Amino acid sequence: MRSKQFGGKLSKSLIVEYSQSPNWRAGRFQNLETTEAVPGFLKIPQIIYKQLTNSKKKEPDASLPVAPFSVDAFLAADGKTKFIWYGHSVVLLRMNGKTLLIDPMLGPDCTPIAPFPTKRFSENTLQFIDDFPEIDLLLLTHDHYDHLDYASIQKLKAKTKKYFVAKGVKRHLLSWGVDDALITEFDWWDKHGFEGIQITFTPTRHFSGRGLKDRFKSLWGGWAFQTKEANVWFSGDGGYGQHFKEIGNQLGPFDFAFMECGQYCEDWALLHLFPDESVTAAIDAKVNKAMPVHWAGFALSYQHDWHEPAAEFVKAAIHQSLAYTLPELGKVTDLSRTEMGCWWDTYITH
Repeated sequence: MRSKQFGGKLSKSLIVEYSQSPNWRAGRFQNLETTEAVPGFLKIPQIIYKQLTNSKKKEPDASLPVAPFSVDAFLAADGKTKFIWYGHSVVLLRMNGKTLLIDPMLGPDCTPIAPFPTKRFSENTLQFIDDFPEIDLLLLTHDHYDHLDYASIQKLKAKTKKYFVAKGVKRHLLSWGVDDALITEFDWWDKHGFEGIQITFTPTRHFSGRGLKDRFKSLWGGWAFQTKEANVWFSGDGGYGQHFKEIGNQLGPFDFAFMECGQYCEDWALLHLFPDESVTAAIDAKVNKAMPVHWAGFALSYQHDWHEPAAEFVKAAIHQSLAYTLPELGKVTDLSRTEMGCWWDTYITH
């Protein structure tokens, strides 16, 4: 019996639909630049061996605490754009008086179909959903397990009013019982207005898939949010490329950006941003202040310590004169606030 974790099945009619995209060629969605998406099959045993044997400190010494949800602070009618980061790429965003939730993977394991679990650094995170207010808009950058989680979607369905997702991701939500009428799919550069927020799906250099047969059969990207008060960007997963400058030229400058920075590795160097690349990409995209995400949630790379993405991002940001902030998990933060303390040091044995 097919596990629900895999999501929706591909069909001939869906392939016909996807093939109408300008980013679909040779039977799949394509990156803008030539990209080796994943290491060859023969390399996989080597990578697994490195993951199991590398001496890097891939997990914190103790469970990372997450501040309890403060409904008064988050929903305060102060006109400020604010957010809460829950580790990895989960961001709860309050903008223009609306609540947006990005890539809400709050489950305990981001490799649910693998023989070995990849456990979250924080405990009982699915329960946070119970405290969340009504979600006006839920956004999904792509369909990888560390961004799209079956258990999280099941808990969120009752309080989510609308979904904006990468093209091809709708089929997963439909298979999990989400109403078709609530879902809007986006191709790169598609724009839609939502409650006074102009939302654009921006390109990344990555890939997709939840099984061996559906790789590249849905799109991947990031999200730009523009209002009269603020211009915010969520970069999404993906390696360095020329698209960052194009995003900055078309949609920048950005007041703030959530920059992918973590789970990088030489074996998939074109698919994720190393810390220095993350800072360079932010500058290319005309970002005024940035925050590294895609870390402090799971250990998906053998190459770096769990806290290295943040520490190295800070060094690169200082070197390249980029303003940055690093709030603690669960803390309500507005765009003007700057958190520069190395909070992760508490969870490292020196």
